[in-house]
Amino acid sequence: MAQGDGTGRQRRAFIGSFTAAGGPGIVTAAVDPDNGALTALGTVNGLPDPSCLALSPGGGTLYAVSETADGAVAAYRVTRDGPVPAGPPVSVGGSGPTHLSLFRGHVLTANYGSGSVTAVPVRSDGTLARAASGVLRHTGSGPHTPRQQGPHAHQVQPDPSGRWAVSVDLGTDSVRVCTLEDGALAVHRETALRPGSGPRHLAFHPDGTRAYVVNELAPTVTVCRWNADRGALRPLTEVPVLPGAPAGDAYPSGVVVSSDGRFVWTATRGADVLTAFAVEGETLRPAGTVPCGGHWPRALTEAGGFLYAANERSGDVTWFAVDERTGLPRRAGALTVPAASCAVFG
Repeated sequence: MAQGDGTGRQRRAFIGSFTAAGGPGIVTAAVDPDNGALTALGTVNGLPDPSCLALSPGGGTLYAVSETADGAVAAYRVTRDGPVPAGPPVSVGGSGPTHLSLFRGHVLTANYGSGSVTAVPVRSDGTLARAASGVLRHTGSGPHTPRQQGPHAHQVQPDPSGRWAVSVDLGTDSVRVCTLEDGALAVHRETALRPGSGPRHLAFHPDGTRAYVVNELAPTVTVCRWNADRGALRPLTEVPVLPGAPAGDAYPSGVVVSSDGRFVWTATRGADVLTAFAVEGETLRPAGTVPCGGHWPRALTEAGGFLYAANERSGDVTWFAVDERTGLPRRAGALTVPAASCAVFG
């Protein structure tokens, strides 16, 4: 049986899925802190394609995108019995939202289909306002056709200082550093990455001075220097995520930095592997690759010292213990969740 977190509260995971591909919606699972094991507790259905989830800082509210043509975001109260809808879904004014985060009293969504980022106000009780307060539309394109004929915002998140919102755009080969004032998003600075690399997700180092961008079209990780005072991202070097030259598209998806800052992990869908890197100053040293435990690892998460891969096409979330010396993951178990797309932990 799963144990608590030392406060008398049972640790839980919330798993998103693609309902259009047979997913159950949002699955709640108990987490065993000793071995990372997940045990399903229940399911909430009703929101189409809740592919990405985010918890409020206190863990009392869960937010989910609806990754559909008419993109939306929804809020849920987290209760002992699982998430309960807290009002109707709210339009994000964009299509295909793939990621969301909380920033300065708003839920931000990255809308892949429309190439935009949206700010939806959050009320004091955690519920969402009825309309998005601001939609920032990206512009530009890249050399990789047809994937880069226009902008495709894939992720948006706060930087570690909480001063900036950072959006990653696969279609324009760039990362935008944004401000949010009076509900309006504005670009402070745009950083160009290598043309045709297709940046997908970014993870910050816990010391707040470095960032790692996983590139879907390359497939590589770009190591960057981050200056929070200036809101400036500077690319330093690019490191392959797979040994040798992959035949065909590899489709890297997620990137995670260990809580102690010693390791970086990536997931690559085309090869069905996780890659571990040792952090060495302003570069990364590959430590090895291991099977992801399923097929098509769409998202990668670290929680409680364990790694979790949401394997979309095999329909499971696999958890891994991590070698403290090398950072290499070792498969420990899996929970069946059809069309799994992400996992967050509270």
